[in-house]
Amino acid sequence: MENGNHKEIPEDANEHCPGTQSEDAGKSDACAGCPNQEACASAPKGPDPDLVVIAERMATVKHKILVLSGKGGVGKSTFSAQLSFALAAMDFQVGLLDIDICGPSIPKMLGLEGQEIHQSNLGWSPVFVDSIGVMSIGFMLPDPDDAVIWRGPRKNGIIKQFLKDVYWGELDFLVVDAPPGTSDEHISIVQFLKETGIDGAIIVTTPQQVSLIDVRKEVSFCKKVGIKVLGVVENMSGLCQPVTDFKYLKQSKNGDQEDVTRWAMEIMKEKAPELLDLVACSEVFDSSAGGAAKMCRDMGVPFLGKVPLDPKLCKAAEEGKSCFSGEECGVSAPALSAIIAKLLKDNTMT
Repeated sequence: MENGNHKEIPEDANEHCPGTQSEDAGKSDACAGCPNQEACASAPKGPDPDLVVIAERMATVKHKILVLSGKGGVGKSTFSAQLSFALAAMDFQVGLLDIDICGPSIPKMLGLEGQEIHQSNLGWSPVFVDSIGVMSIGFMLPDPDDAVIWRGPRKNGIIKQFLKDVYWGELDFLVVDAPPGTSDEHISIVQFLKETGIDGAIIVTTPQQVSLIDVRKEVSFCKKVGIKVLGVVENMSGLCQPVTDFKYLKQSKNGDQEDVTRWAMEIMKEKAPELLDLVACSEVFDSSAGGAAKMCRDMGVPFLGKVPLDPKLCKAAEEGKSCFSGEECGVSAPALSAIIAKLLKDNTMT
């Protein structure tokens, strides 16, 4: 939906559309035959009074960051969760809002499965972990296996509730984990938050072209709605893990596999112990076309860096833990730390 001359006009509208907020919406000659005619005619006109309430709620939030992706399965929610953990560890007050209505994975990635939202006289209270306030529809489902089968208006309604009815309190950062693509949820969060000031969006991708094709659409979406692209993160940028973490197999001609890890480790210890300190890396996705870095140069947006596919990071996400505590995520944690430091420095958000 474009906003030109203060008129909200659906992308599939007829020529000379008066705008959805006009008194003539759905009633003028230009509306005849438009697929939006009935909805526009019956919709309430004028400014949305809830936007005033949202602005009041967001007045205590310094920075608002959207985390987007063109495709699902690129690690966007993992990045949102670890970004929140990292900011909280830097003594920032952090809120994490999950607006992936049909696939809410943030409760799992923060170790908050089974928690419930509580009501206070100030509104809904976020669920807290490590001083991070978290809100997700995942806390509202009677059964975690329940499917959320909602049309656009109902999704928009719950997102609006999360913004106007949740008492976030004083926050340095509100991280918004959005679903993949550029659909209802994305349009809604931009419309609801735009007047309160969105710092921008971080876009997460994997290196191969099939992902970058969709990321280009995500960048275009941000430019169309006036949201700054804070940077692109190339996630799963090669499988990297210590040599000692690998399982070694001997494969026969008929496809049978024999575990020879113990034998291989003994050989390395005896013949080449220096190999045991190495990290082995392998390209999982084809990045021969230049990956996210080249795409960023082509589209004129910042490239924040690469995060390797680290099994230890995957395990931390499954267990709802920070990858920055301890030294287990020795491959991915430094990469994430460098990206977050660059994000804060380049956008003066410290």
